[in-house]
Amino acid sequence: MLTDAPASGRIGHLRWGICALLFFATTINYVDRAVLGILAPTLRGEIGWTDGDYGRISAAFTLAYAIGFLFAGWFIDRVGTRIGYAVYLTVWSLAAAAHAVASTPIGFGAARFALGLGESGNFPAAIKTVAEWFPRRERAFATGIFNGGSNVGVIVAPLVVPWLTLHWSWRVAFAATGLIGLVWTLFWWPLYRTPAEHPRLGPEERRHIESDPTEPAIRVSWSELVRHRQAWAFAVGKFLTDSVWWFYLFWFPLFMADTFGVDLRNIGLPMITVYLLADVGSIGGGWLSSNLLKQGWTPNAARKTAMLVCAVLILPVVMAPRVDNAWVAVWLVGLAAAAHQGFSANIFTITSDMFPKHAIGTVVGFGGFAGAMGGFLMNLGAGWFRENQGSYVTMFTIAGVAYLVAIAAIHLLAPRLEPVRLSTGTP
Repeated sequence: MLTDAPASGRIGHLRWGICALLFFATTINYVDRAVLGILAPTLRGEIGWTDGDYGRISAAFTLAYAIGFLFAGWFIDRVGTRIGYAVYLTVWSLAAAAHAVASTPIGFGAARFALGLGESGNFPAAIKTVAEWFPRRERAFATGIFNGGSNVGVIVAPLVVPWLTLHWSWRVAFAATGLIGLVWTLFWWPLYRTPAEHPRLGPEERRHIESDPTEPAIRVSWSELVRHRQAWAFAVGKFLTDSVWWFYLFWFPLFMADTFGVDLRNIGLPMITVYLLADVGSIGGGWLSSNLLKQGWTPNAARKTAMLVCAVLILPVVMAPRVDNAWVAVWLVGLAAAAHQGFSANIFTITSDMFPKHAIGTVVGFGGFAGAMGGFLMNLGAGWFRENQGSYVTMFTIAGVAYLVAIAAIHLLAPRLEPVRLSTGTP
């Protein structure tokens, strides 16, 4: 709740109310992107699309998401977080709701492309808001809180979407989950200002937010980054592994329906199981490398060992389309999702091991673009293999070995996670 800072001189909590808004925006973001995957088996029968059509529809989202990454940060910097966040959330909410009026693969593809463009602004806007409202020592915690919305979103979606569809229709499910984002903007617009402009921010909390020493605003261009192997190490790792996460998000419900006959009434618990395990993996992967560092390991050895452990734990997922029991497949995918999140926690961390703070945002954007392009190709491939092979074996084989290839590429490109020495950049 957004409340005034207390008059007693204690630091207020208005900034945490802002963080709560970011959490709910991120939750909505992941609910909206997950709806189509949950409804894919139903829509395939009702709309009559092929698996190749669905692959292209899903690829349209990830392509737009990648393109959006190129411009989102620039746009938000130009217009500010208050306007920028509202614009992006309005665009993706209307795009999500527009799925309700689609009746052809082309219509769904167009809605999906618009959704990808809109959703690409969520993380740049949220990260910039955290930088505006939190001192450096609180930013990691605040980012962890709002990023928790991504896990909550993919758990909420399989609870809400089947219920809406079974009680009303799939069109209602798209419309209701899409338009909830507009409700969020009704809170964001009147409540959000920068700390310098917010009329309800008390003096103690303002001083707390502004307690860091002033740093020059230095921009690092992509042309500067691409000259360094370390940037490519991160980007190649994201390209190979984010593609698998997109595959799980969009194809897992269809895989369960095709392989085990799991329908809309029963998909909720398997999806919740997979993403709860992913939550555990996210914490476990970070804990493992941190614990190795405490034992005196170098960052290079600790991060890569943790990533190698995660990559090995993912290997059994190649058996998911080969087993006869649905819950064995769920646990195999859940273990892989958990290990993916552990791998992801460490691959993000190596950016801070190799790059100065003022460059991390640009590096993460570069990697995010690469990861979304990986998702674009993975979705196209999934549709093609389903149509031409009639199974998921090839895709799960790729999903199983991609992480070993990724850790090998990262080690080849950055064998010691050497720190990068950048030019001073553009102020």
